[in-house]
Amino acid sequence: MLLKPDIKLRGITDITVELLNKYDIKALLLDVDNTMSTHHGTVLTEGLLEWIARMQQDGIKLMVLSNSKKWRIEPFAKRIGLPFISLGCKPLPTGYLRGVKALGEKCKNVAIVGDQIFTDILGGSIVGVKKILLTPIKLEDGWSFKIRRKLEKKLYKKYNLTDLEV
Repeated sequence: MLLKPDIKLRGITDITVELLNKYDIKALLLDVDNTMSTHHGTVLTEGLLEWIARMQQDGIKLMVLSNSKKWRIEPFAKRIGLPFISLGCKPLPTGYLRGVKALGEKCKNVAIVGDQIFTDILGGSIVGVKKILLTPIKLEDGWSFKIRRKLEKKLYKKYNLTDLEV
């Protein structure tokens, strides 16, 4: 079950405080590409800034966790007003554990939010955080992504991954 998310949703703004409370989640590690913007994009998902404000107002701690380099993630994180970890090396535990520590929470009360099973979800399983899988905003063009997305499609079927009703 290393590759199975705890929660499957369409988009980041579908995550509610009520849902997080149900799973005893107090903090979120947020992927960037295809989670809050398109892959290497700069346009924010519609409603993202309002969603961030609502989460923070309700006491949910937020941090960006990305495999991208600092020069790319820092301006994005500043734009949305969140701390960040770049070069997170997902699915390896290092970035996740740094994020959990920085958020001041226990792994069981943190969730990773991302669009990729073989990075976000696998890494979350390894460190013991909850896992929220989102539908990618836009599928990538690169050959390595096409291979991974094809494999993910099989896991979607195997685990019957459909969006929760929100």
